[in-house]
Amino acid sequence: MSDQSNATIYHNKRCSTSRKTLQLLRDNGIEPTIVNYLDEPPTRAELASLIEQAGLQVRQAIRAKEDIYKELGLADASDDELLDAMIAHPILIERPLVVTERGVRLARPVENILEILPE
Repeated sequence: MSDQSNATIYHNKRCSTSRKTLQLLRDNGIEPTIVNYLDEPPTRAELASLIEQAGLQVRQAIRAKEDIYKELGLADASDDELLDAMIAHPILIERPLVVTERGVRLARPVENILEILPE
């Protein structure tokens, strides 16, 4: 199984879960396209699509423990407000998101991506 670039990981190299997910992909013969989303955030439409394809609610895809979440008062924010905040402050995007031809998953836990790996 070596679908070289048929996978994409929205990656933060400072995140241990993101690093473990990248290693799991490589252990399965996949060298994914790596998107350092803090430097290259998705567009609002791309982010909304990723969240929807992953079967998540917008609130499930935001890092509520980040200081900026509290500073912006997002606890009662609407989905639109959350998406806007995530685009303005990409650190709020929960990570890592993995995309393959079989779907999109948030790798929390890392094993979530096993169901979308190429066969």
